[in-house]
Amino acid sequence: MRLFAAVLPPEDVTAELAAETARLRELPGADGLRWTGRPGWHFTLAFYGEVDGELLPALSDRLARAVNRTAPFPLALAGGGQFGHGKALWTGAAGDVDALRLLAGRAEAAARKAGLAMDEHRRYKAHLTLARSRDMLDPRPFLDALAGFRSAEWTVSELALVRSRLPRSGVPGEQPRYETVGRWAFEAAG
Repeated sequence: MRLFAAVLPPEDVTAELAAETARLRELPGADGLRWTGRPGWHFTLAFYGEVDGELLPALSDRLARAVNRTAPFPLALAGGGQFGHGKALWTGAAGDVDALRLLAGRAEAAARKAGLAMDEHRRYKAHLTLARSRDMLDPRPFLDALAGFRSAEWTVSELALVRSRLPRSGVPGEQPRYETVGRWAFEAAG
């Protein structure tokens, strides 16, 4: 199964992001983007790819250990950015981004210790993908609109293990489906 570790924003924060995204979708050029739906809004901590079901118990155990060393921390959605010259548009994070980065490192280390082959390590960039494009586009209007965006702050207190199922129907615009297969609450005091 195709898995990743993630932080999932709460419903009130995704409602704010939905309102912001509705404004972005009114901008010129927005119809050329494939917009990510609310079920796909998450901060990926570590992408595991295809994971053999036999490794799932070890991964779950290692993730549980990782969150036992993690204290809750404040986070908000904020601003925006792009990857690939406008091929991906995202909103970022504000608050204790260092704690989020540390959690991402722990989620990656958990996978390695559980026996998953991880691709080369890249510096973690906290982002929540809003839209993608096959073609390069001028992201400036979207980035300008996102510059002042900041959601309500929430306390991150759990890590989720999420299964993603890629579209197979060939229907244009079909989104991946996401299913949370595990959740671990933080227990540490720091």
